[in-house]
Amino acid sequence: MISPALILASVWVLASAITAMLPYRMQFPPGIALLVLAVPLLVYIGVSHGFVWVGLFLFAVGSMFRNPLIYFVKRLTGRAV
Repeated sequence: MISPALILASVWVLASAITAMLPYRMQFPPGIALLVLAVPLLVYIGVSHGFVWVGLFLFAVGSMFRNPLIYFVKRLTGRAV
């Protein structure tokens, strides 16, 4: 059954794909907006569908923001950036 939470998640994924196609200098503002919107969307999906769907959406978020996540993990662990 398709719910509003999954429709919003699908729109988020499409918006992230469009953002990834932009030139690098133009990716920052929509990328920040997508990152901010991901948190309440994760909660909404979790309340509506449970942890399995949250995990799938978290995988999509991690895919979109993998380079910043790698940077921050290296920074936190003290490895060379």
